[in-house]
Amino acid sequence: MKVLIIGGSGFIGQKLARALASRGHLRGQPVTGLTLADLSAPAVVEASFPVNSVAANITQRDLVDSLAADRHDVIYHLAAIVSGQAESEFDLGMNVNLYGSINIYEAVRTLGHKPVLVFASSIATYGGETPDPIEDWYNLNPQTSYGAQKAASELLLNDYSRKGFFDGRALRLPTISIRPGKPNKAASSFMSSIFREPLQGQEAVCPVSPDYVHFFLSPRRVVENLIIGAEIPVESWGRNRSVLLPGRTHRIGDMVEAMRRVAGDGPVDRIRWEPDAELQKIVLGWRGLFNPARGLKLGFVRDKNFEDNVRYFLEDDLNTAV
Repeated sequence: MKVLIIGGSGFIGQKLARALASRGHLRGQPVTGLTLADLSAPAVVEASFPVNSVAANITQRDLVDSLAADRHDVIYHLAAIVSGQAESEFDLGMNVNLYGSINIYEAVRTLGHKPVLVFASSIATYGGETPDPIEDWYNLNPQTSYGAQKAASELLLNDYSRKGFFDGRALRLPTISIRPGKPNKAASSFMSSIFREPLQGQEAVCPVSPDYVHFFLSPRRVVENLIIGAEIPVESWGRNRSVLLPGRTHRIGDMVEAMRRVAGDGPVDRIRWEPDAELQKIVLGWRGLFNPARGLKLGFVRDKNFEDNVRYFLEDDLNTAV
């Protein structure tokens, strides 16, 4: 069982690599090799099987062809330009998020070995006048460039799977909190930083009100779900290869109180509430109420409460740089 993680330098890619190294098997077979790919060669994890690290830009088809030539049995496509940057740099977002996905799909189709391909999509594919709560099967109506690029990649993945070119699975990720590392250019970055920095003794700014509602999942559960997504039998997917991962809907104010219950008053006192009108133009258009019934039925998992998210961060990621 050979596995490829595209986007292997990111925190999810690194966590997934470590999880696969620890468990040593996937889809009922031992992992015999793992390749991590990203713009710069990712850090190599320790494992009982060979782990390779490759620098590859998915916007360059020849590099993607070379990357795919090893005929991996499972491919994780996690590479992306994040939401805020995709909105401000339209061409870059299109080149990576859409055309980069097409390069991966076409490289795999050309080889003809039909691997499992797990694609990290997003709840940003939903939006507009869709009623609350959003059901998994509602029409996609993204309200950002990032969401549109993810939705287009999903639709193509479904069609390539229908044609038998590969066995695709698109997982619509909730906002991940609490993510490790440093703030990035995602519009949702504050949804981790207002917890991560205070838990590490630093101040942070919350640009929305305590009443802001959103849909969340912890990094630990995301990694579990990426593994589950690769292992679900193909016949269980039916004709729709996209699914909403089950998260939890929380008010920002309630999440802050959950942090207080786990870590005390100190971290909460380090949050400054300062509205940001420009950022709110993006995030207030996102939807927060979802019914992930199909994902739960397929066997995907979610956090019990936001206290768990805080505990997982303290256990797994406190003071980590990645």
